[in-house]
Amino acid sequence: MSAPQESADGHMRIVALGGGHGLYATLTAMRYLSPDVTAVVTVADDGGSSGRLRAELGVIPPGDLRMALSALMSAPAALAARSDGPTPHGPSAHELWASIFQHRFGGRGALAGHPIGNLLLAGLTEVTGDPVAALDELVAVFDIDGRVLPMSAVPLDIEADVSGLESDPRISRCIRGQVAVATTPGKVRRVRLLPNDPPATPEALQAIRSADLVVLGPGSWFSSVIPHVLVPEQLAALRETNGRRVLFVNLAPEPGETTGFSVERHLHVLHAHADVLRVDDIVVDAASVPAGRERDHLIRAAELFGARLHAGDLAIPGRHVHDPEKVATLVKQLCEGELSRYAVRAQES
Repeated sequence: MSAPQESADGHMRIVALGGGHGLYATLTAMRYLSPDVTAVVTVADDGGSSGRLRAELGVIPPGDLRMALSALMSAPAALAARSDGPTPHGPSAHELWASIFQHRFGGRGALAGHPIGNLLLAGLTEVTGDPVAALDELVAVFDIDGRVLPMSAVPLDIEADVSGLESDPRISRCIRGQVAVATTPGKVRRVRLLPNDPPATPEALQAIRSADLVVLGPGSWFSSVIPHVLVPEQLAALRETNGRRVLFVNLAPEPGETTGFSVERHLHVLHAHADVLRVDDIVVDAASVPAGRERDHLIRAAELFGARLHAGDLAIPGRHVHDPEKVATLVKQLCEGELSRYAVRAQES
């Protein structure tokens, strides 16, 4: 099998942690800043194609990993850097393959609903016997800048304490499974990973420790963001890294997981799960938290992490979705001195 690509010398080393659509948006944004981007992805999904492949083959769920590969493959800054960039007559090879990875089989047979990328990744994992080797092989074959790594090399489960499902609101029920937690009509109080001390991926720990910038969030708060601080070795790496740590809070509550949550509540819940976590910057959308008393409360919540609060225009107009270019612009402003230094280093290398 091919060896993984080496880091791009002279560029800011960025690690983005998360899962699903939130991580996809973050990776797209980070591509505007550097070609050296590593995704560290949650592996607790148990629904859809990922859940089926996980149950049938015993592999880690490939869906969020596939989405991260597609994001790195199709992000605009990455395409602009390729000598075979977009042609006037159609998409580039990277754009085309990114869409192929995401394509789901139709029909009603055994393949129905499976994305092509999920099957490729599951098959390579069987061949190599190692999900990290399988991901590195796809990165090499498709000439993708950056790297995609699972948070753990074993499939994990999410278990949650949920209230509001019984007649007595003080009683909590234990709900198990990512899909069940994400869609519960009750209020999620706390989540755990099973096993409760899961093995971290060594390559992910190394990437975090050697990063210049580590980004956590946005995304499904209980199933894509908080799990990253529930892996003890990974939490330790987040504490030990000398890189700048930036936390992005969701634009709006997510039905099921965080219904009725304020932006401040998102921070308090994260802190309750990992009170030793420290970050440098917490970024929120200004429209989500108007200036005034609510913003003041949020500043104090940010101080729980030793962080400074930054509010900016981050959303795509009319949608509760982060705009990758706006996110990149804000992060560039936060890291302006560091980025200038890396630009000089890149020119000299």
